[in-house]
Amino acid sequence: QVQLIESGGGLVQTGDSLKVSCALSGGTFRRRAMGWFRQTLGRGRVFVAAISGDSDNVKYADSVKGRFTISRDNSEKTVFLQMNSLPPDDTAEYYCAAGGEVSHPITLKAGRVDHWGQGTRVTVSS
Repeated sequence: QVQLIESGGGLVQTGDSLKVSCALSGGTFRRRAMGWFRQTLGRGRVFVAAISGDSDNVKYADSVKGRFTISRDNSEKTVFLQMNSLPPDDTAEYYCAAGGEVSHPITLKAGRVDHWGQGTRVTVSS
Protein backbone atom coordinates (compact mmCIF):
# COMPACT_ATOMS: atom_id res chain seq x y z
CA GLN A 1 0.00 0.00 0.00
CA VAL A 2 1.40 3.37 -1.03
CA GLN A 3 2.16 5.78 1.78
CA LEU A 4 3.39 9.35 1.49
CA ILE A 5 5.18 10.92 4.42
CA GLU A 6 5.82 14.66 4.34
CA SER A 7 8.38 16.52 6.39
CA GLY A 8 9.95 19.95 6.61
CA GLY A 9 7.05 22.22 7.39
CA GLY A 10 7.31 24.88 10.05
CA LEU A 11 7.10 28.53 11.01
CA VAL A 12 9.09 31.06 9.01
CA GLN A 13 9.05 34.80 8.50
CA THR A 14 8.05 36.76 5.43
CA GLY A 15 10.73 36.51 2.77
CA ASP A 16 12.24 33.34 4.17
CA SER A 17 12.73 30.03 2.36
CA LEU A 18 11.59 26.56 3.30
CA LYS A 19 11.93 23.12 1.75
CA VAL A 20 9.42 20.37 2.30
CA SER A 21 9.92 16.74 1.39
CA CYS A 22 7.73 13.74 0.72
CA ALA A 23 8.89 10.14 0.77
CA LEU A 24 6.91 7.39 -0.92
CA SER A 25 6.86 3.84 0.37
CA GLY A 26 4.99 0.74 -0.62
CA GLY A 27 4.90 1.37 -4.35
CA THR A 28 6.74 2.26 -7.51
CA PHE A 29 8.05 5.76 -8.03
CA ARG A 30 10.06 6.28 -11.22
CA ARG A 31 7.16 6.68 -13.66
CA ARG A 32 4.72 8.20 -11.24
CA ALA A 33 3.88 11.89 -11.39
CA MET A 34 4.31 13.55 -8.01
CA GLY A 35 3.10 16.88 -6.80
CA TRP A 36 2.02 19.26 -4.09
CA PHE A 37 -1.30 20.83 -3.19
CA ARG A 38 -2.12 23.20 -0.38
CA GLN A 39 -5.18 23.95 1.67
CA THR A 40 -6.21 26.83 3.88
CA LEU A 41 -9.03 26.90 6.42
CA GLY A 42 -12.42 26.68 4.78
CA ARG A 43 -11.11 26.07 1.29
CA GLY A 44 -10.41 23.02 -0.82
CA ARG A 45 -7.01 21.74 -1.82
CA VAL A 46 -5.38 23.81 -4.51
CA PHE A 47 -2.73 22.65 -6.94
CA VAL A 48 0.77 23.99 -6.35
CA ALA A 49 3.24 22.00 -8.44
CA ALA A 50 3.79 18.65 -10.16
CA ILE A 51 6.69 16.81 -11.74
CA SER A 52 7.02 13.90 -14.13
CA GLY A 53 8.91 10.71 -13.33
CA ASP A 54 11.94 11.76 -15.38
CA SER A 55 11.78 15.36 -14.06
CA ASP A 56 11.54 16.68 -17.62
CA ASN A 57 8.03 18.02 -17.23
CA VAL A 58 7.00 20.31 -14.39
CA LYS A 59 3.84 22.29 -13.77
CA TYR A 60 3.29 25.18 -11.39
CA ALA A 61 0.36 27.22 -10.22
CA ASP A 62 0.65 30.81 -11.43
CA SER A 63 0.80 32.03 -7.84
CA VAL A 64 4.08 30.21 -7.15
CA LYS A 65 5.89 30.41 -10.49
CA GLY A 66 9.38 31.81 -10.07
CA ARG A 67 9.34 31.27 -6.30
CA PHE A 68 8.76 27.53 -5.85
CA THR A 69 10.76 24.67 -7.36
CA ILE A 70 9.67 21.07 -7.39
CA SER A 71 12.24 18.31 -7.75
CA ARG A 72 12.60 14.61 -7.08
CA ASP A 73 15.15 11.94 -6.26
CA ASN A 74 14.03 8.66 -7.76
CA SER A 75 16.72 6.68 -5.94
CA GLU A 76 15.25 7.88 -2.64
CA LYS A 77 11.61 7.87 -3.78
CA THR A 78 11.33 11.42 -2.57
CA VAL A 79 9.87 14.62 -3.98
CA PHE A 80 10.79 18.07 -2.77
CA LEU A 81 9.27 21.53 -2.86
CA GLN A 82 11.67 24.43 -2.40
CA MET A 83 9.76 27.57 -1.46
CA ASN A 84 11.45 30.95 -1.63
CA SER A 85 10.39 34.53 -0.89
CA LEU A 86 7.49 33.35 1.20
CA PRO A 87 4.71 35.84 1.99
CA PRO A 88 1.99 35.22 4.62
CA ASP A 89 -0.40 34.22 1.81
CA ASP A 90 1.59 31.01 1.38
CA THR A 91 0.53 29.87 4.84
CA ALA A 92 -1.31 26.58 4.40
CA GLU A 93 -1.31 22.87 4.98
CA TYR A 94 0.82 21.39 2.20
CA TYR A 95 -0.11 17.96 0.90
CA CYS A 96 2.03 15.62 -1.13
CA ALA A 97 0.17 13.98 -4.01
CA ALA A 98 0.96 10.93 -6.13
CA GLY A 99 -0.51 9.97 -9.44
CA GLY A 100 -0.91 6.45 -10.77
CA GLU A 101 2.05 4.16 -11.37
CA VAL A 102 2.43 5.63 -14.86
CA SER A 103 1.11 9.17 -14.80
CA HIS A 104 1.73 12.70 -16.03
CA PRO A 105 1.87 16.01 -14.17
CA ILE A 106 -1.08 17.26 -16.20
CA THR A 107 -3.35 14.69 -14.58
CA LEU A 108 -2.20 15.68 -11.11
CA LYS A 109 -2.81 19.33 -11.94
CA ALA A 110 -6.32 18.32 -12.98
CA GLY A 111 -6.86 16.80 -9.57
CA ARG A 112 -6.51 13.14 -10.46
CA VAL A 113 -4.61 12.09 -7.37
CA ASP A 114 -4.26 8.46 -6.40
CA HIS A 115 -2.59 8.97 -3.04
CA TRP A 116 -2.33 11.81 -0.52
CA GLY A 117 0.12 12.48 2.23
CA GLN A 118 -1.02 13.49 5.69
CA GLY A 119 -0.01 17.12 5.20
CA THR A 120 2.65 19.37 6.64
CA ARG A 121 1.92 22.81 8.02
CA VAL A 122 3.72 25.87 6.64
CA THR A 123 3.15 29.12 8.49
CA VAL A 124 4.60 32.40 7.26
CA SER A 125 4.49 35.18 9.80
CA SER A 126 4.34 38.84 8.78
